[in-house]
Parts: sequence; structure tokens; C-alpha cells
Amino acid sequence: MTSGVWYVAYGSNMAAARLACYLEGGCPPGGSRVNPGARDCTLPARSEPVDLPGTTYFAGESRQWGGGVAFYDHDEPGRTAARAFLVTPGQLADIAAQEMYRLPAAGDPLEELVLDLFERHSLGPGRYETLVCVGDLDGHPLLTFTCPHGARAVEHTRPVPAYLSTMATGLRESREWSNADVKAYLDTLITG
Repeated sequence: MTSGVWYVAYGSNMAAARLACYLEGGCPPGGSRVNPGARDCTLPARSEPVDLPGTTYFAGESRQWGGGVAFYDHDEPGRTAARAFLVTPGQLADIAAQEMYRLPAAGDPLEELVLDLFERHSLGPGRYETLVCVGDLDGHPLLTFTCPHGARAVEHTRPVPAYLSTMATGLRESREWSNADVKAYLDTLITG
């Protein structure tokens, strides 16, 4: 087994071009901030659609998009359509750092943690500082990050159209869903 890990995206990062902004650097279409990119800018060689138990919900306000951003609550009933990207532990740490508006840096404790995580670990109170292991695929852990609180603990906010459009792109890329399928799924997240 190599030291690769699956980064499981369930929000805008499901779109390959959006994730590339975290790896290669850049600003996503509809976004307002330029991401510096990862220390290793290699794009994932593989991605797989995955379904997670639990729900996706929107809360807070994004500095990148405006409006609500997606969070994952594995304790709530539901189904989350997600996309797993095979990355290195360092790349996962760098994606998480940029989600928290920090610069990627060597020595990030998340980089070491991802190889030994079996359930859930909070690195801090920040919006994406809770790392959750949601299973494994082909001998590599499936890891995602979310906030430390659940869906019931916060007010839900509506995402902006550019954010939803980017999520929709990721769903179509990874699942080959029709526009109607994508709309039906996103509608359940917004009204659910």
C-alpha cells in the first residue's frame, strides 16, 4: 500500500477545476480569492464517486463565494453524494489549510494524522478543522473534513448560484447525472 489517501469532496471541490485551484493555484470561476496552490501541484490521477451516510448542509458565509458553504454531518440521516480524489497526505493537508485561509506549509500536523486516522479528529474549532475517516477504498483511507458541530447546531444559509453551479459540475463529472438529477439532489440539500 502506498501513502496515498482519498480526499472526499462533497461541496464545490467535487469539480475537478475547482480542486485544481487548491493544487495548482488560481481562482475558481465565480470565486473571489486566488488560492496559492499546494506544495505538490500534481493533479489527482484518479477519482471515484462515493456515497456517504449522513447529510450535507449549508451554513456560514464563504469568503470565496459569498453565501453558505457545504458541511458534512455523518451523524444525521441521509445520503451524501461525494467524489473521492486520490492525493498524497501533504496535498490533503494543503487543501485543508487553504480551506481555512492559511498558507500550505511543511510540518502541518494534519499531514501525519491522515495516515493514522480511523474515526474523527478535531484539529481546532475552525470550519474545516474536523477530519473524518469515512471508510477505505482500494486500501487507502477515505478522508473528508468538516466543522466540529453538526447540522442541528447552526443556522443554515443559502449558497450562491456560482457555488451550486460548481457543485453541479462535480456531480455531473463524477456521476454522469443529468441536469434534472443534479437539481433534484441539490434541492434536497437546500430544503432538507
